[in-house]
Amino acid sequence: MVNFCIVEDDESAARELESFIRRYCVAIDTEFKVSGYRSAVSFLNNYGGGFDIIFMDIDLPGLNGMDAVKKLRDADESAMVIFVTNLKQYAVGGYEVGAFDFVVKPIVYSNFVLKLRRALGALHAKRGREIWVPTRAGKKLIDCSRLMYVEVMKHVISYHTTAETVVGSGTLKSVCENLEGLPFSLCNRCYLVNLSFVTEINGNFVTVGKEKLLISVPRRKEFLRSFNDFLGAGG
Repeated sequence: MVNFCIVEDDESAARELESFIRRYCVAIDTEFKVSGYRSAVSFLNNYGGGFDIIFMDIDLPGLNGMDAVKKLRDADESAMVIFVTNLKQYAVGGYEVGAFDFVVKPIVYSNFVLKLRRALGALHAKRGREIWVPTRAGKKLIDCSRLMYVEVMKHVISYHTTAETVVGSGTLKSVCENLEGLPFSLCNRCYLVNLSFVTEINGNFVTVGKEKLLISVPRRKEFLRSFNDFLGAGG
C-alpha cells in the first residue's frame, strides 16, 4: 500500500493529480490511497505522519507550500515531498527543504509517470521488498535489497545475491515485472543490474559487487540515464 497526499487549493488540479496517480498505480498493480487538503495550514494541523509521497503545491493561500514543508521538516524529516508548481524558479528551491522532485504545471501524464516511477523506486528501496523465485525444488524468497543482479540465459535465470546464487526459471519480462519500481536496469539483454551495487562504470563495463558486466551498445544510453536518475534521486 502506498499512501499519497495531495495539498492543492485548485480542485480541478487536485482531481487531475489523483487521476494520474490512480491510472499509474492500476497499471502496475499497486495498492494505493489518496488523501487531500486544500491548504497547507489544514495539512499541517492534521498531519500525523503515515504519508509515503506528498504532492505539495507551492502557490497556496495563506501559507505557501515551500514554507509549509519547512515546518513539516520539524516533525518529519523523511517524508517524500514532490512540489507541484507553475513557477519554475521556485521549484528548484524545493531541494533546500529536502524535496524529492518537482512537477511543473500544466502536468503531462508521460512526464508525471517518470517522476512517480522514480519516487516509487526510492520508496520501495527504503522500505525493502521481497520476491518469490520459482526454482526446481519449489520457491525461494529473496530480499531485493540484497539482490545484486539477475542473469538471464535462455529460460534459466540466476539471481546473484550478496549471500548466494539462486537458479530459477522464467522470462526476462516476468523478472522485470517482479522488480517494477525498484532501481534495476538492463545493461545488456542478459543482465538486469541493481544500481545500488554499482561501484564503477568504465568504458563498456559496469562493476557490480566484484563482477564486471558488459554494457551493450543498444542498452548503454538507457542504462546510463537510469543510473544518473538513481544518483539524482539520492541513490
